[in-house]
Amino acid sequence: MPNLRLALSQIDPWVGDIARNSDEVVRWTRQAAEAGADLVAFPEMVLTGYPVEDLALRSSFVEASRTGLVELAARLAAEGLGGLPVVVGYLGRSEEPYHETGRPAGSPQNCAAVLHDGQVVTRFSKHFLPNYGVFDEYRYFSPGNQLPVLHLHGVDVALAICQDIWQDGGRVAATAEVGAGLLVVVNGSPYERGRGDVRRELVQRRAAEAGCALAYVNMVGAQDELVFDGQSIVVSADGEVLARAPQFEETLLVVDLELPAATGDHADGLLLADGLRLVRTDLGGEPRPAPAEPVTGGIAPELADEAEIYAALVEGTRAYVRKNGFKSVLIGLSGGIDSALVAAIAVDAVGAENVHCVSMPSQYSSQHSRDDAAELARRTGLNFRTVPIAPMFDAYMGSLGLTGLAEENLQSRLRGTMLMAISNQEGHIVLAPGNKSELAVGYSTLYGDSVGAYGPIKDVYKSLIFRLSRWRNEAAQERGEVPPIPENTISKPPSAELRPGQVDTDSLPDYDLLDTVLDLYIEGDQGRDAIVAAGFDAAVVDRVVRLVDGAEYKRRQYPPGPKISAKGFGRDRRLPITNRWRRG
Repeated sequence: MPNLRLALSQIDPWVGDIARNSDEVVRWTRQAAEAGADLVAFPEMVLTGYPVEDLALRSSFVEASRTGLVELAARLAAEGLGGLPVVVGYLGRSEEPYHETGRPAGSPQNCAAVLHDGQVVTRFSKHFLPNYGVFDEYRYFSPGNQLPVLHLHGVDVALAICQDIWQDGGRVAATAEVGAGLLVVVNGSPYERGRGDVRRELVQRRAAEAGCALAYVNMVGAQDELVFDGQSIVVSADGEVLARAPQFEETLLVVDLELPAATGDHADGLLLADGLRLVRTDLGGEPRPAPAEPVTGGIAPELADEAEIYAALVEGTRAYVRKNGFKSVLIGLSGGIDSALVAAIAVDAVGAENVHCVSMPSQYSSQHSRDDAAELARRTGLNFRTVPIAPMFDAYMGSLGLTGLAEENLQSRLRGTMLMAISNQEGHIVLAPGNKSELAVGYSTLYGDSVGAYGPIKDVYKSLIFRLSRWRNEAAQERGEVPPIPENTISKPPSAELRPGQVDTDSLPDYDLLDTVLDLYIEGDQGRDAIVAAGFDAAVVDRVVRLVDGAEYKRRQYPPGPKISAKGFGRDRRLPITNRWRRG
């Protein structure tokens, strides 16, 4: 059988930066050429970054993408790389109207193209458009109706884009119909806890349905709330994993594949499954025998649960800070576990020298919390200062005479004001320490502990905060490093310390119980009656549901943060703020 050396370029494109992304395509194509690749594929919409959201509706951006694609083809040839076919995702336009949605010709499309010998030799757009969870592609794009097949070195290679393999039929069925030897899928598939297993099983199933090997290239990096974990993978027709790239790392996955010879039995223009039209492109090249020492690509190990989640939080934080032009971050370090974990994530994301923390004790702040904050700073080497809020608090109280909850929240709001003042003065981006449990039930203060431009643990339940903190310390010990988070921070009862002797369980159920109910209500979309029927105390469920429903207005004002769950607040879970439905 002919051999094809395939390169999957798992990289991190930046949304809107076409020039930078083009540079990266050239750089990684050169590496693929040096590795002897016959074909190199890049992720979905790599030229524009992904997702572009309403940028797709700007004609100037669409035209910049289309022009950039043509210029990229010419540049690759000018730099001696034109002989290597390159599959590149970009933002394009439809050539004909799509009557099912009423979209006219010229509507935006999620496209990919093959560049070869200085030309754009074929273009196609995503056939199935996702419209669930974080995806809203029906808002922007018209679907494609082609099955592109490249004839290269005696092998037929079919091409598809992400969602094309998540739905039955379509390009997978059409690939089987034409007897292609390889299906290459370019992807921008966001990270979600445990999604690697789901993707692998999907790819294996679709390879069997297509009757050929399947290569899946995914992007890494992050864009606002979305994190991309890579894990590009190649499987054989019978589902054997032949190669897999690591998670959260830019890499070039190169693998030699022995593939069936093309038959040429199906003519260009043939109508296939789901109304797809076959479009053949002959790139030439004689069939290649398998090399004496084939390149196997290797199979990167999959990260364990806590390691994977922590890596996603670090990647999301690093990308948000760097891509928005900041060099340093600012955190209010209380000595509690939430701000401690956020500080550890920040140190791993941008380096201790770029992390600035402020302890802002009040009269209710315990000495052990002050000591824990200072100890974390000592262990990690981050920049640390202490600025008491007592003088400001006394001034406000003298003027307003606040009591109860208003007095407690004033402390949080003074800290938020101080953080933003330091941010304005010194140019740091503020990271908010709120976790998903607190955000769910509204256990946070608007314009206080919710202050910040990014929330690294926004989508992490409190019970998982403890597990991640212990895991991070254990990982440090295994590497012979000092654990960053003091043990007392992890073991002591969580407290906002806004009144004498306060602990979180004064206001909330135990976090293990709370998080279980929240998971059923938020991720599971189960109503009050269903949760009670599952064995949970009705009074607890009623209270949790009431708190969650009443806190929607707070969540809308919380900054973005990396999505790790099946249903993060914001992109995934979108409920009306003004809402009289009270039965969950």
